[in-house]
Amino acid sequence: MQWSEVITDPSLRDLPYKIELNKWGVIEMSPASNWHALTQGKLAGLLRPFFQFGGVLVECSIQTTDGVRVPDVAWCSDEFMRIHGEETPFSNAPELCIEVVSPSNSRPEMERKIGLFLEAGAQEVWLVSREGFEFYGPEGRRERSGFGIEPRL
Repeated sequence: MQWSEVITDPSLRDLPYKIELNKWGVIEMSPASNWHALTQGKLAGLLRPFFQFGGVLVECSIQTTDGVRVPDVAWCSDEFMRIHGEETPFSNAPELCIEVVSPSNSRPEMERKIGLFLEAGAQEVWLVSREGFEFYGPEGRRERSGFGIEPRL
């Protein structure tokens, strides 16, 4: 299956799951709790004051080497939007990709997504869980965000 088919398939609309497409064209779904949805909203609101330019995105699609992946929240610069516009899926990752960790997510799955987003061009990836924030750059785990943000929920 191609991403263009996923987004136009009426049977896949209004599902209570986040949909991604793996490299074999198989749909993968992750059930989201209301804590997950609330955290996505808080993160989107948190980013806006820190970034006067660019865009805050919720569940944007990104083509990776392992299919189409969808970070829960992302931030991209005006330059990124000038280059990619409304391209669907994005051929490169926005500068910041954020994943909200659900109980159904395994550690290896989250580590894989971190690598995929960084490989696709993200400058930083955040993992957000009930325990707090983790920050990752191309060099590995960071003590704090390279964007100068000290996020709190």
